[in-house]
Amino acid sequence: MLESIHHVAIICSDYTRSKAFYSEILGLKIIHEAYREARDSWKLDLEVSPGVQLELFSFPSPPRRPSRPEAQGLRHLAFVVGDVEAVVATLGTRGVECEPIRVDEFTGKRFTFFADPDDLPIELYER
Repeated sequence: MLESIHHVAIICSDYTRSKAFYSEILGLKIIHEAYREARDSWKLDLEVSPGVQLELFSFPSPPRRPSRPEAQGLRHLAFVVGDVEAVVATLGTRGVECEPIRVDEFTGKRFTFFADPDDLPIELYER
């Protein structure tokens, strides 16, 4: 049966902007990048952690994401971090605005949200 998540795929409205956001601002390591001429599409594989990847795709004129916060489909991405406050501070120096840090009422863990260049909600969840 299922063992773990291998990757999450995101279609970007502006591939260059999203590539810079995920690799330079969030610091994900680029594994592989390829242009697929038949689809007029870029594909970028980024390493989140060993064995877990984030895939970025570009397609000509992709439709916009449904409005948030509670549209049907993928709700948000969540990344585990050691210290939410420290990561929020680092992101702030890189121009990323995060929501106020909250505490999960069930686990007692701290978390917050910010958005990627296409307004996809991203959560930081403290280990």
